[in-house]
Amino acid sequence: MGINSKQKIGAVITAAGNSQRMNGIDKIFTPLAGKPVLFRVIDTFQRCNDINQIVVVISEQNLVRGQYLIAQQGWSKVTDVCAGGSQRQDSVLAGLKLLKECDWVVIHDGARPLVTVDLIKHGIEAVRETGAAAAAIPVTDTIKLVGNDKIVYQTPLRQNLWAVQTPQVFDIQLITEAYSQVKSKVTDDASLVEQLGHKVKLYMGSQNNIKITNPDDLILAELLWNKYGK
Repeated sequence: MGINSKQKIGAVITAAGNSQRMNGIDKIFTPLAGKPVLFRVIDTFQRCNDINQIVVVISEQNLVRGQYLIAQQGWSKVTDVCAGGSQRQDSVLAGLKLLKECDWVVIHDGARPLVTVDLIKHGIEAVRETGAAAAAIPVTDTIKLVGNDKIVYQTPLRQNLWAVQTPQVFDIQLITEAYSQVKSKVTDDASLVEQLGHKVKLYMGSQNNIKITNPDDLILAELLWNKYGK
């Protein structure tokens, strides 16, 4: 299984979250080195020459604002900006439905603005093996599994634990099938593919590829962008 030059690769950028832990800050439109967080994500995908089409999924209340931002920039690969649903899987599925004749899809969180072109390309390369690939980094802390009573019942081997990120890359038929069968809330696209009994290949992500979930993350993202961003 692999990607040939005649196949098209689409991208779905999900930015429909409600910024619940941001103390009233709308994270996707917050400036990062002078440009909105969402700008940083879309611009990176625009610059990746492997990507043919980009669909951006935004919350209903931010839809007009997002459309305005994208119209201002004139990104040639962004074909659609649509409203997401109440849960992440609703938003991803809405984006998948708007991809046109794509054989593969890269799904990425709009709240991970330090994604790089190289990271996207590494995912596209990794997906050749199984048809499903996800960026991830090895866990450095010791992890404890506990019950509702906070009593530890297992300490997994750290070398077997990886923290999963996005981008995640999939054969579009595979991920569409996975989303058509989802029955509960999910936070990770790859886990749905696993539920189908399909193998997922992990590829090396980046410590810098943080997800903005609280105001402190914005401070860290600014520091990282000033040091590594471009």
